[in-house]
Amino acid sequence: MARFSAIVMALLGLVLLGGGAWLIALGGSWYYAIVGLGFLVTAYLLWRHSPTALWIYALVTFGSLVWAVYEAGFDWWRLAPRGDVIVIVAVWLLMPWVTRELRNPERPHHASAFSWNGLPLTAAVVAGIAVAAYAMATPTNDLSGALPTASAAEAKPNSNIPDGDWPVYGRTDAGLRYSPLTEITPANVAGLKVAWTYHTGDIRGEGDPVETTYEVTPLKIGKTLYLCTPHDIAIALDADTGKQRWRYEANVGKNINRQHQTCRGVTYDAPASAAEAATCKTRILLPTSDARLIALDAETGKLCEDFADKGVIDLSANMPDLTPGFYYSTSPVVVARGLIIVAGAVNDNVSTQEPSGVIRAFDETTGKLVWNWDSGNPDATQPIAPGQTYTHNSPNSWSILSADPDLGLVYVPIGNAPPDQFGGNRTANDEKYSSSVVALDILTGQVRWVFQAVHHDLWDMDMPAQPELIDWHGPDGVVPALLQPTKQGDIYLLDRRTGKPLLPVTEKPAPTGAAKGDKTAPTQPISTISFNPARLTESDMWGATMFDQMACRILFRSLNYDGRYTPPSVKGSIIYPGNFGTFNWGGVAVDPVRQVIFATPVYLAFTSTLIPRANDTANYVSDGKPGLNENYGAPYAAKMEPFLSPIGLPCQSPPWGYVAGVDLRSGQTVYQHKNGTVRDLSPLPLPFKMGVPGIGGPMVTAGGVAFYSGSLDYYARAYDVTTGRKLWEARLPAGGQATPMTYQGSDGRQYVVIVAGGHGSTGTKAGDAIIAYALPK
Repeated sequence: MARFSAIVMALLGLVLLGGGAWLIALGGSWYYAIVGLGFLVTAYLLWRHSPTALWIYALVTFGSLVWAVYEAGFDWWRLAPRGDVIVIVAVWLLMPWVTRELRNPERPHHASAFSWNGLPLTAAVVAGIAVAAYAMATPTNDLSGALPTASAAEAKPNSNIPDGDWPVYGRTDAGLRYSPLTEITPANVAGLKVAWTYHTGDIRGEGDPVETTYEVTPLKIGKTLYLCTPHDIAIALDADTGKQRWRYEANVGKNINRQHQTCRGVTYDAPASAAEAATCKTRILLPTSDARLIALDAETGKLCEDFADKGVIDLSANMPDLTPGFYYSTSPVVVARGLIIVAGAVNDNVSTQEPSGVIRAFDETTGKLVWNWDSGNPDATQPIAPGQTYTHNSPNSWSILSADPDLGLVYVPIGNAPPDQFGGNRTANDEKYSSSVVALDILTGQVRWVFQAVHHDLWDMDMPAQPELIDWHGPDGVVPALLQPTKQGDIYLLDRRTGKPLLPVTEKPAPTGAAKGDKTAPTQPISTISFNPARLTESDMWGATMFDQMACRILFRSLNYDGRYTPPSVKGSIIYPGNFGTFNWGGVAVDPVRQVIFATPVYLAFTSTLIPRANDTANYVSDGKPGLNENYGAPYAAKMEPFLSPIGLPCQSPPWGYVAGVDLRSGQTVYQHKNGTVRDLSPLPLPFKMGVPGIGGPMVTAGGVAFYSGSLDYYARAYDVTTGRKLWEARLPAGGQATPMTYQGSDGRQYVVIVAGGHGSTGTKAGDAIIAYALPK
């Protein structure tokens, strides 16, 4: 068995020595090469049946322990890959079937050489176990604190919105995801039980795009819930029982061209002009993935045929470069000041000849076009003439809009002009409006102000989340403010009247080195409120073992990386945070009374590799098949993917997901706790709390409880808003990557609704469940 062990040690040593030499050549750590030599010497001595093998390997084990603590401190999840193989091999070498063969060759009948020679290695193993035990018991990557509990502002009662309703996507057009309900508190939330469950019957399956996802937040008005499914089925449910009241199928079919097959929500509309109508006094507006906006009677689910063209607005009208599946609407529309304001999404990174990102406003009564704001032609907001088309490839707004009817402004989060990874052919308007939040006059569509969060975006850092409107209590009094979460991790607090920062925003130098034909912005704006992660280093690389960790170190040293905003490159660049986003469309939740934020930041690095192409001037629209970012018409295609080890684990150390609390008055992050387990991400259902990524947003209540279900393990969870402490969790039948909502039933109880339908691009389990929780009667 000693010689068998020698062969295994030799093979492991060769891998470590070879990989270690490669890493040294790239300017990396010498550790792996040195340990590889230690393995090879140990193997040689084992082959000779020499007990000195145990002494040499004891040095390897002790040295590795010291190095691991030096690099990783007492962070268990960073220590584990540095020591697991080392300790396992040490324990193997101490087993009798190995040690009994280690004898002095001159004294072949002498007893086993283990008695004394094994003591140093035994001591090393014991030391390693002690360090591991201490690390497991030592909290790391955790910031503890408490948000202020006293009210900083008076709650503004809104007579138009009963406390027990949730009538628009973010509960109000301010988008704060805050409910004034107080029945559920930190003291009783652990008692939540399932009140009812409804299955929509719409489940991701064959023929669907990869990103077929449940991202819907239901609405609640009166005694009815309204929601939509990924394939644009609108459903009304009894709020007390979950029983179906009506169902409308938009029959959008399946089209693999669509990059995103989802519906984040419907819009409830009660036009004043329809108050005396026999039907459609109230309407549900359903956006669809085949570019329609459908008006339904909120009472019956039937088409409102006196609106627009028999109840339907064709959003493909006047759209350039239109290929089926390339333009669609995934987010609920906004209704304000008698207008229905609609944005739309285009397929990312297929061509420089994409449909337009135009924002349009339609008359709430007739469905007639009132204005259109096209960032490619921003001053011409009068309705487009028949036969004309909007500007192709102008930046689009695929997320959720907000509105302040009193100020007469609608706030539009704008994405990046395609292609995301190359900006050498962008127009001046592209450069001005990409990756920004724009305030438009509700009645005319004219630009009132613009704030750009990323200059010359080369990283797909679209403005992903709904702008959130709050009356901020600052040092100079109350200011109408706008809070804008971003993919890069900054949260900007702006005066929503002017777009000027209320907390400092600093322009800081950014990395250079753009691809040929492109450029980088010299600076990028950094906010006071920032979840920007620390710059990655080689020691941050991770893996299940020392071998895939070494591979990640080699990758790290092989790719371009100069911190946040490292430009894409032909060599390949690390993008951190990646385009998955520190925050995405789920945004953050804000308690406007306590002036605090509850957030769920995510940290995942990606890589971006440019691939030169010959047909850089081709005016060609792709067939939309998934795969490489083709970027037809640009000089480079692009490959974007998570920064993973050879066995598919993130190359960066965990945690990858947190819950966090921010005091809005100071802009300081008060607590940050890792969130979620790898139970549903690992081959075995291991409940290790490593802090996992998530997508979807949180919701907070006046009762002091936050709810979140977006982490990639299948749980709905409740947290104490003050401390971030987890108070309750419930197992879900599928991924819960949607934002929860809450309402009051006719029985007086407070219900919390979680949607568990899965998220295709993150790989969570598909389902179709709408689940309501409540305290027992």
